[in-house]
Amino acid sequence: MWQAFRNEHHAAGFEVVTVALDTAGPEACRRFIELGQPEHPSLIDAHHQVAELFGVVNIPNAVWIDEAGTIVRPPEPAPAPPTFRHLTANIFAGVSEVPERMKAIMGEAMHIQSSPEAYEAALVDWITNGADSEFALSPADVIARSGPRSADAAKGAAHFELATHLELQGHHDAAISHFRIAHELVPDNFSYRRQAWSLEPGGDGPMERFWQGPTDDDDGAWPYDGDWLTDVRAMGPSNYYPTWQA
Repeated sequence: MWQAFRNEHHAAGFEVVTVALDTAGPEACRRFIELGQPEHPSLIDAHHQVAELFGVVNIPNAVWIDEAGTIVRPPEPAPAPPTFRHLTANIFAGVSEVPERMKAIMGEAMHIQSSPEAYEAALVDWITNGADSEFALSPADVIARSGPRSADAAKGAAHFELATHLELQGHHDAAISHFRIAHELVPDNFSYRRQAWSLEPGGDGPMERFWQGPTDDDDGAWPYDGDWLTDVRAMGPSNYYPTWQA
């Protein structure tokens, strides 16, 4: 959907840059990127540096950056443009059997609240009007919305960075303890949680473990206090994203 949106507005100077945050590296993301056949830059950030620098705590998030390289909107939920929703109308087409857990996840996801129509309209307005768009924030407003980083958030980021380094060096068990601390210190950061969950062994391929979560085969060995389905049910899917602010 974003590819189609990008192509429609590219002549006006608009470009999309997608960044996959995945410590598992290129092979974990390759099939998804190749399936989408992107014509825009599609990057892979194994160290989560983009999330760290911009303050991304969930996906999909987007940052608006103008021609001068100035941030005009900090990270915020970026629902796919509904104008092109028909392009993925049936994501399970050709799948003979959808796992029960996936059905449960999709059921909860249906109740996640976002503002795709308003967001698309705002983005089109910015593409059309640039700095004169009512949705292009001033530097002061960008800073205010970004907010300060608490001591716990800073410590959590350090533990997550250490966990990522250990994982990349092949020390999975050592990484787990630091992932857990990062989750405790920054409980609203779903990017931290998602990354740790997806790195657990099991499943049929990269990222399968994230969707699968703990199973009976783990025999109680799942190393984390939560998983996507359990956590979203506990918090309520309507609270998964903050309310979009124009």
